[in-house]
Amino acid sequence: MAESNYKRPSWDEYFMEVCNAIAKRATCDRGRSGCVIAKDNQILVTGYVGAPAGLPHCDEVGHQLKKMVHEDGTITTHCVRTVHAEQNAICQAAKRGIAIEGATLYCKMTPCRTCTMLIINCGIRRVVCQKKYH
Repeated sequence: MAESNYKRPSWDEYFMEVCNAIAKRATCDRGRSGCVIAKDNQILVTGYVGAPAGLPHCDEVGHQLKKMVHEDGTITTHCVRTVHAEQNAICQAAKRGIAIEGATLYCKMTPCRTCTMLIINCGIRRVVCQKKYH
């Protein structure tokens, strides 16, 4: 007998749940984020925040912080030791020869400027974010 109150998640909700599970692998506590790139309701690749392959992670050696001055004059610090989840997912696609043109990218926070430019140049058609970064 089916649960009467059960609501099956939409594809966007489903992929965001997967994205949140992937984020648990991230190695920088300032932004434990994950990313899913999907097309035709199938996961193509995933990525999470972490140091470049073979280099120490924030969880092991601490953060490498850089001050950032925003257009409105506010100053924040950003960890630059890590590769963003979106970047890692795009790299995984490139390494494995997986075409991501026309796909949808799911991520925890709105992509930064650099990630946004990569997303555009890869031909990703849609981005779904859980929350705004700043």
